[in-house]
Amino acid sequence: MLDDTDRRILRQLQAAPELTNAELAERSGVSAASCWRRVEKMQARGVIRGQEAVIDWQVLGYSVEVSLRITLDKTRPQAFDEFIAEARKVPEVLEIQTFLGRVDTRLHVIARDMAHYQQVYRTRILTLPHIADIEPLMHVARIKSDEALPI
Repeated sequence: MLDDTDRRILRQLQAAPELTNAELAERSGVSAASCWRRVEKMQARGVIRGQEAVIDWQVLGYSVEVSLRITLDKTRPQAFDEFIAEARKVPEVLEIQTFLGRVDTRLHVIARDMAHYQQVYRTRILTLPHIADIEPLMHVARIKSDEALPI
Protein backbone atom coordinates (compact mmCIF):
# COMPACT_ATOMS: atom_id res chain seq x y z
CA MET A 1 0.00 0.00 0.00
CA LEU A 2 2.72 2.48 1.00
CA ASP A 3 6.32 2.36 -0.11
CA ASP A 4 9.34 3.70 1.77
CA THR A 5 9.09 7.11 0.10
CA ASP A 6 5.43 7.48 1.09
CA ARG A 7 6.35 6.55 4.67
CA ARG A 8 9.15 9.14 4.72
CA ILE A 9 6.71 11.79 3.51
CA LEU A 10 4.14 10.80 6.14
CA ARG A 11 6.75 10.82 8.93
CA GLN A 12 7.77 14.35 7.94
CA LEU A 13 4.14 15.51 7.69
CA GLN A 14 3.37 14.11 11.15
CA ALA A 15 6.43 15.82 12.62
CA ALA A 16 5.82 19.19 10.94
CA PRO A 17 2.47 19.54 9.13
CA GLU A 18 3.17 23.22 8.43
CA LEU A 19 5.96 22.43 5.93
CA THR A 20 5.59 23.74 2.41
CA ASN A 21 5.66 21.15 -0.36
CA ALA A 22 9.24 22.15 -1.24
CA GLU A 23 10.40 21.73 2.38
CA LEU A 24 8.55 18.43 2.68
CA ALA A 25 10.13 17.17 -0.54
CA GLU A 26 13.63 18.17 0.60
CA ARG A 27 13.24 16.50 3.99
CA SER A 28 11.78 13.38 2.36
CA GLY A 29 14.51 13.13 -0.26
CA VAL A 30 12.29 13.49 -3.36
CA SER A 31 11.61 16.16 -5.94
CA ALA A 32 8.89 18.71 -5.24
CA ALA A 33 6.79 17.40 -8.16
CA SER A 34 7.07 13.80 -6.97
CA CYS A 35 6.24 14.82 -3.41
CA TRP A 36 3.16 16.74 -4.56
CA ARG A 37 1.89 13.79 -6.64
CA ARG A 38 2.43 11.35 -3.78
CA VAL A 39 0.66 13.59 -1.25
CA GLU A 40 -2.24 14.10 -3.66
CA LYS A 41 -2.46 10.33 -4.22
CA MET A 42 -2.45 9.62 -0.47
CA GLN A 43 -5.16 12.25 0.03
CA ALA A 44 -7.29 10.73 -2.74
CA ARG A 45 -6.92 7.27 -1.16
CA GLY A 46 -7.88 8.63 2.26
CA VAL A 47 -4.49 7.96 3.85
CA ILE A 48 -4.16 11.69 4.55
CA ARG A 49 -7.52 13.00 5.67
CA GLY A 50 -6.48 16.61 6.14
CA GLN A 51 -4.58 18.97 8.38
CA GLU A 52 -6.00 20.61 11.45
CA ALA A 53 -5.14 23.21 14.03
CA VAL A 54 -4.55 21.69 17.44
CA ILE A 55 -5.84 24.12 20.04
CA ASP A 56 -4.81 23.81 23.67
CA TRP A 57 -8.17 24.16 25.41
CA GLN A 58 -6.42 24.56 28.79
CA VAL A 59 -4.81 27.79 27.57
CA LEU A 60 -8.34 28.99 26.76
CA GLY A 61 -9.44 28.49 30.37
CA TYR A 62 -10.75 24.92 30.46
CA SER A 63 -9.10 23.28 33.47
CA VAL A 64 -11.37 20.29 34.10
CA GLU A 65 -11.30 17.13 31.99
CA VAL A 66 -13.53 14.14 32.70
CA SER A 67 -14.14 10.83 30.97
CA LEU A 68 -17.65 9.55 31.44
CA ARG A 69 -18.10 5.83 30.94
CA ILE A 70 -21.75 5.30 30.13
CA THR A 71 -23.86 2.17 30.04
CA LEU A 72 -27.04 2.56 28.04
CA ASP A 73 -30.47 1.04 28.53
CA LYS A 74 -30.32 -1.32 25.57
CA THR A 75 -33.94 -2.43 25.85
CA ARG A 76 -34.75 0.35 23.38
CA PRO A 77 -33.80 -0.49 19.77
CA GLN A 78 -32.64 3.05 18.95
CA ALA A 79 -30.82 3.70 22.27
CA PHE A 80 -27.34 4.06 20.75
CA ASP A 81 -28.41 6.24 17.84
CA GLU A 82 -30.58 8.54 19.95
CA PHE A 83 -27.96 8.87 22.69
CA ILE A 84 -25.15 9.67 20.23
CA ALA A 85 -27.29 12.16 18.29
CA GLU A 86 -28.01 14.11 21.48
CA ALA A 87 -24.47 13.80 22.90
CA ARG A 88 -23.09 15.35 19.70
CA LYS A 89 -25.05 18.52 20.53
CA VAL A 90 -23.19 19.13 23.82
CA PRO A 91 -20.33 21.55 22.99
CA GLU A 92 -18.26 20.46 25.99
CA VAL A 93 -18.16 16.87 24.71
CA LEU A 94 -14.94 16.67 22.69
CA GLU A 95 -15.03 12.98 21.85
CA ILE A 96 -17.55 10.15 21.78
CA GLN A 97 -16.39 6.55 21.62
CA THR A 98 -18.46 3.36 21.52
CA PHE A 99 -17.40 -0.01 22.89
CA LEU A 100 -18.39 -3.65 23.04
CA GLY A 101 -18.61 -4.84 26.63
CA ARG A 102 -20.04 -3.61 29.91
CA VAL A 103 -19.44 0.05 29.05
CA ASP A 104 -21.24 1.18 25.89
CA THR A 105 -19.85 4.67 25.33
CA ARG A 106 -17.27 7.10 26.64
CA LEU A 107 -17.67 10.85 26.53
CA HIS A 108 -14.60 13.08 26.84
CA VAL A 109 -15.86 16.26 28.52
CA ILE A 110 -14.10 19.54 29.33
CA ALA A 111 -15.21 22.41 31.55
CA ARG A 112 -13.81 25.72 32.75
CA ASP A 113 -13.94 24.67 36.41
CA MET A 114 -15.81 22.29 38.71
CA ALA A 115 -18.87 24.57 38.93
CA HIS A 116 -19.08 24.64 35.13
CA TYR A 117 -18.60 20.86 34.97
CA GLN A 118 -21.37 20.33 37.53
CA GLN A 119 -23.69 22.56 35.49
CA VAL A 120 -22.87 20.69 32.24
CA TYR A 121 -23.24 17.33 33.98
CA ARG A 122 -26.62 18.15 35.52
CA THR A 123 -28.21 20.03 32.64
CA ARG A 124 -26.67 18.45 29.54
CA ILE A 125 -25.26 15.00 30.38
CA LEU A 126 -27.89 13.64 32.76
CA THR A 127 -30.63 14.68 30.33
CA LEU A 128 -29.18 12.52 27.52
CA PRO A 129 -31.54 9.69 26.60
CA HIS A 130 -31.25 6.02 27.57
CA ILE A 131 -28.56 6.30 30.26
CA ALA A 132 -28.58 3.35 32.65
CA ASP A 133 -25.31 4.09 34.46
CA ILE A 134 -22.49 6.67 34.44
CA GLU A 135 -19.00 6.32 35.85
CA PRO A 136 -17.04 9.59 35.85
CA LEU A 137 -13.25 9.46 35.75
CA MET A 138 -11.55 12.75 36.59
CA HIS A 139 -8.37 13.26 34.58
CA VAL A 140 -5.36 14.03 36.74
CA ALA A 141 -2.49 14.01 34.25
CA ARG A 142 -1.89 13.30 30.58
CA ILE A 143 1.16 11.08 30.43
CA LYS A 144 1.23 10.50 26.68
CA SER A 145 -0.76 12.14 23.95
CA ASP A 146 0.61 11.34 20.55
CA GLU A 147 -1.40 10.85 17.39
CA ALA A 148 1.66 10.21 15.21
CA LEU A 149 1.72 6.71 13.75
CA PRO A 150 4.89 4.65 13.96
CA ILE A 151 5.46 4.48 10.20
